[in-house]
Parts: sequence; structure tokens; C-alpha cells
Amino acid sequence: MRKIILVAVLAVVSFGIQAQENKINWLSFEKAMEMNEKNPKPILVDIYTDWCGWCKKMDKTTYKNQVIVDYINEHYYPVKLNGEAKEDISFQGRTFKYQAQGRRGYHELAAAIMRGKMSYPSTAFFNTERQLLQNVPGYLTEERFEKILAYFNQDNYKNTPWPEFEKNFKSAM
Repeated sequence: MRKIILVAVLAVVSFGIQAQENKINWLSFEKAMEMNEKNPKPILVDIYTDWCGWCKKMDKTTYKNQVIVDYINEHYYPVKLNGEAKEDISFQGRTFKYQAQGRRGYHELAAAIMRGKMSYPSTAFFNTERQLLQNVPGYLTEERFEKILAYFNQDNYKNTPWPEFEKNFKSAM
């Protein structure tokens, strides 16, 4: 009986460890910038809202894929940014604030990253120097997202046009 209980406990503990590994280590925007200063890595920003169905779908599918999770955790500082967040965020010497507008407002930083085109979800990529490279609006499947992640990592975007990169890309999935 003790052996059965021990096996059951080990299985639960093992499952718990595996479940933790299948998660992206999301950071606040300011924490990612702070970490980037000490150890430069590109920054990925997932801009979402609480009411966005496609954002929730991306969280349940794309951001749960183990290849995506591992790649993001290894190569990026990942940030979850609520496009309607109420807290102030300091970035590049400026404080970005929430702006009330009708029933829903918006956060100035999200608006700046998306250049005023408020589309959720959006995924923004910053280089190691904390400069915005590209904002990619819309839901991204695991297959498409894997290519985009690789393109903005290791300066691929500087050397290879997207059509050529996409054509030659070898998936890890």
C-alpha cells in the first residue's frame, strides 16, 4: 500500500513540475527593460485585453505550445501588457498612463507600440537596444508564430527579407 501511495505522490509531483515547465515566464514591461539592461536579449510584448476572445485563444493554444514556450523563454524577455491597464509605466524617460475614453480606455504605451491602431491581440518585438522593430497584429497560430519568433531573433530581420526567410524556415514542431 505504501508503494502505491509513493508512486501516486511522485506522479503528482512530476506532473506539477511538467505543468510549470509548460509556461512562459511573463514579466512586467519595466522588469523586462531592467533585465535587458543587465543581460541584453530581444523583448516580446503580448498586448491583450481582458475582453478579447482571440487573446484568450492565443493564450490557450499558441502560448501553450511547448516549442513556442521554450523558444520564448530562452531567446526573449516576454511581457504581457494589458492594452487597458490602469497603472503608469515608465519607458525611455517618459511615463505612459491610462487614458479614459468612453466605456473603455486605453494605455498610452500600448497605443504608442501599436501606433494608434488598437488591435488585440498584438505582438510587438523590440531589439536588444529596446527599440521597437515591429508590431504584428492579430491572432497567430503556433506554426506562423514560430517563424515570426525566429525571424526577430538573432537579427535575422536585418539580413534576410521575410519571404526568403519564411521559404527556408525549418520548423522545430
